[in-house]
Amino acid sequence: YLKCNKLSSNSFFNSPTQEREELFIQKLRQCCVLFDFVSDPLSDLKFKEVKRAGLNEMVEYITHSRDVVTEAIYPEAVTMFSVNLFRTLPPSSNPTGAEFDPEEDEPTLEAAWPHLQLVYEFFLRFLESPDFQPNIAKKYIDQKFVLALLDLFDSEDPRERDFLKTILHRIYGKFLGLRAYIRRQINHIFYRFIYETEHHNGIAELLEILGSIINGFALPLKEEHKMFLIRVLLPLHKVKSLSVYHPQLAYCVVQFLEKESSLTEPVIVGLLKFWPKTHSPKEVMFLNELEEILDVIEPSEFSKVMEPLFRQLAKCVSSPHFQVAERALYYWNNEYIMSLISDNAARVLPIMFPALYRNSKSHWNKTIHGLIYNALKLFMEMNQKLFDDCTQQYKAEKQKGRFRMKEREEMWQKIEELARLNPQALDKRW
Repeated sequence: YLKCNKLSSNSFFNSPTQEREELFIQKLRQCCVLFDFVSDPLSDLKFKEVKRAGLNEMVEYITHSRDVVTEAIYPEAVTMFSVNLFRTLPPSSNPTGAEFDPEEDEPTLEAAWPHLQLVYEFFLRFLESPDFQPNIAKKYIDQKFVLALLDLFDSEDPRERDFLKTILHRIYGKFLGLRAYIRRQINHIFYRFIYETEHHNGIAELLEILGSIINGFALPLKEEHKMFLIRVLLPLHKVKSLSVYHPQLAYCVVQFLEKESSLTEPVIVGLLKFWPKTHSPKEVMFLNELEEILDVIEPSEFSKVMEPLFRQLAKCVSSPHFQVAERALYYWNNEYIMSLISDNAARVLPIMFPALYRNSKSHWNKTIHGLIYNALKLFMEMNQKLFDDCTQQYKAEKQKGRFRMKEREEMWQKIEELARLNPQALDKRW
């Protein structure tokens, strides 16, 4: 602590140029002293302030000065970052309770953030410095470092995860030799999350990084990347906490389809496989993502998936949960989707018509009636003859259904009459 206090008065900008490297190293070592912010937050206030001021000064120095990231600084900077940040995270504040809702629940914040924030800020400026040389840094920023960094993504503090996201992205961009390793370790986190724990705080941030990585994939896509889409991104849809990371997940999926349209069929088949049966808010999320996919789908790919796709949409239109029905019917406001339907009306309309016609009369929600009327009107304008044929076929099916029901009732009446006329047979049976 005495050394900590003594060094704080020495400023970079007041020191001779030849002494600044040594002073920089001293300050980095000074900032390796850790303080207690949890059990006794009021302890060592003076020294905590000294460390905070030292970190602040180093952030300013590395941001505004050139030729300060010398070879001797690399191990010291990485050590200072590691000592301050690489720690065992506290147990989850809500390990078995309801899933975290970012709009309702308050996140658990890191008590030592006044220091941690500046350590993150310094390391980010260090990575972004024009003097930074990956060839020197790779001796210190290695696989072990990346693994420890990835462990921190489970922090409950969103501010920490935001810094981690940016730092990992910078490391991915600058260290080509670590790229495959980073992707592989992120895969392991996802596998553990999907199939074992179903709990991890950093899934949204990791997906956001992957969104940028996928964007930079060269064409044609490697088999490894396609497998990641099918084996990792699609199963991520089945986890109960999907709402926390769904926008980032949908973005990654759409990025893949924009890169390679032939992946559309396995993606839509996968989505239909994981389609929620009883969770209406999750179903609305699936409908949102499906529309994003249809916005970029090639007509040739659409024709491969339209029948199972519209069978699912027909179920959604019939949903008693009005938000699900409403979200599905909003597809009819999308011009591109309507053009795809128009080109394939002969196959789409017979699938959709019964659900639309039936719910135009029976759905409990008046808003849904209006949206169904709009959808039927568009179908009628699209192909009047086909619409009339579907109407006739629907009415004929209804008539057949009524006839079968009547036959069934008559059959039961005959059985009851036979039983009534033959009570001995009934007695023997029982």
